[in-house]
Amino acid sequence: MEQTSTAKLAAEYRRLGGGRLAKIDDNHLTTRKWEHDSPAAESFWNAHIAPLAERSRDEVISHLPTINQV
Repeated sequence: MEQTSTAKLAAEYRRLGGGRLAKIDDNHLTTRKWEHDSPAAESFWNAHIAPLAERSRDEVISHLPTINQV
């Protein structure tokens, strides 16, 4: 199964040492930084994810590990 472009962005961010976690509350997505991002991950986030439209950015966030309990 092929990954979506947003899943690929999230995977690359994590591969680079990204530490953001998704927080999902009443279908509202945000991120929390519990760990520091590596410089490469921070740069990748700022260059490739932060500029996305809100809907696309939320989709990337939805592919990150979550702080929510199931």
